[in-house]
Amino acid sequence: MSVLDNPVWAALSGPHAGHADRYGRSARYDPEVSPFAAVDDPADESAWDDLRTLIGPGNRALLAGPGLTPPPGWVSDGGVPGVQLVGTDDAGAVDPSAEPLGETDLPEILDLVARTRPGPFRKRTIELGVYAGIRRDGVLVAMAGERMRVPGYTEISAVCTDPAYRGAGLAGRLVAHVAAGIRGRGEVPFLHAAADNVGAVRLYRRLGFSPRTEVRFMSATAA
Repeated sequence: MSVLDNPVWAALSGPHAGHADRYGRSARYDPEVSPFAAVDDPADESAWDDLRTLIGPGNRALLAGPGLTPPPGWVSDGGVPGVQLVGTDDAGAVDPSAEPLGETDLPEILDLVARTRPGPFRKRTIELGVYAGIRRDGVLVAMAGERMRVPGYTEISAVCTDPAYRGAGLAGRLVAHVAAGIRGRGEVPFLHAAADNVGAVRLYRRLGFSPRTEVRFMSATAA
């Protein structure tokens, strides 16, 4: 099994262990960092029992991966179909106009995220990796960064552009820039997109990413 078949678990039991709350065969990110949780084997009910103990009955976990199906005792929202793409050797190009983003930029980052809704993003998500942005007249208008880090791979996430600046290629430039940084560490970039986001998938393919597998983003509540 590839680490990319269960990326949240591979991250929380590996490079991101310092951000993990764990119980038995389950783990979750600190909720201020990310809402994602995972079990080591989604086909094993006992691992889901550990996750129930970790999050508490009546509470919800956000999961991601291929073929997720909660066992009895869990209530699922059905999930959102997605696709996982992995960077080829051609993915990545440094953009000199991309600026590194950090803690001091957090108010601008959270404002951009609130306006563009690129996916789950919390106030400490930027602790997971490197983030870069592009400004216009001093205002942050586009961003991309790193989220899940698994052995040998790093996920690109939080790709977003202010609606007033879409169509100018900023998102593509930032994805390529972040991918170049990941390549520079000797790792392979990967990312996820909603299956029905045809425009995003087309962009990522043009940037040198190839679809690897279907995934599902799913919210499950412990009964």
